[in-house]
Amino acid sequence: MNPITSFIVAVFFLSGLLAYASSYLLLAILLWVCAAIVAQALRMANTWQKCVVLRAGKLRGVNGPGLFLIIPVVDRVVATIDERIQTTAFNAEQALTRDTVPVNVDAIIFWHVHDAKKAALAITDYSQAIDRVAQTSLREMIGSSMLAILLSDRQSMVQDLCGKIAEKTAEWGITVRSVEIRDVAIPEALQDAMSRQAQAEREKQARIILGSAEAEIASKFVEAANIYAEHPAALQLRAMNIIYETTKERGTTILIPSAMVDSLNPQATALKKPASGRSAASTAAVNHAGSAEADLRTASGAG
Repeated sequence: MNPITSFIVAVFFLSGLLAYASSYLLLAILLWVCAAIVAQALRMANTWQKCVVLRAGKLRGVNGPGLFLIIPVVDRVVATIDERIQTTAFNAEQALTRDTVPVNVDAIIFWHVHDAKKAALAITDYSQAIDRVAQTSLREMIGSSMLAILLSDRQSMVQDLCGKIAEKTAEWGITVRSVEIRDVAIPEALQDAMSRQAQAEREKQARIILGSAEAEIASKFVEAANIYAEHPAALQLRAMNIIYETTKERGTTILIPSAMVDSLNPQATALKKPASGRSAASTAAVNHAGSAEADLRTASGAG
């Protein structure tokens, strides 16, 4: 009994008591009868509720929200339907995927009643029916899906599941707003195998990337070698730049062999080679002259 009806019934009942105390027995009985009728006839539905009323076993209509009257004994409120959005959690334990992998899936569905008459008359318990339909649809989805798709493309799976549930519950006056999969649990042994597989795939990809990088670097080195072969001065400048970059930090001192210095300036080395040849020839001539003079001195002494 709602508060308004209770208040009116209390007023009639107390008025009857007052009339009875005043020796107005007939008025008191009348007031008590009115209190009983009001208690049975005046009903109220909240703004989110709809009341389905039967009259002599036949549908009279759907009332609410607010106050409404029914005929006692003849009319009967058979269902009060809550039209707010409701949630139902459901799961599928040890359901086999298309590739025969057992998984445990937990999900939740958001729904509401849009037709109170169908929800009250078309099915006995629509809340329980939604739970059963959701579980069945979830198992069907798992059985028709591969494990990889179930894990990677969850959004499309959710949309398909929502569509299937909505199609089955539409005739009950129920609208499915959304379905969310909270967790997909797989056996621990399979988790280890998938982890090793993923690690191997990452290592394979890393090796492929490293090989591609090495090939690209090698091609760049070949291109640079060709450029240096065509332009020796570029190689000299590069070598000097390397030495400069090495010595400009922390006051580093580098000892460079003279042969390396000469290699940095091949033109100067080329100029030194003829001079070196002439110097060697002069030395040889001097040595030959000295030997001849010594022989003459030895011959004179002997004479």
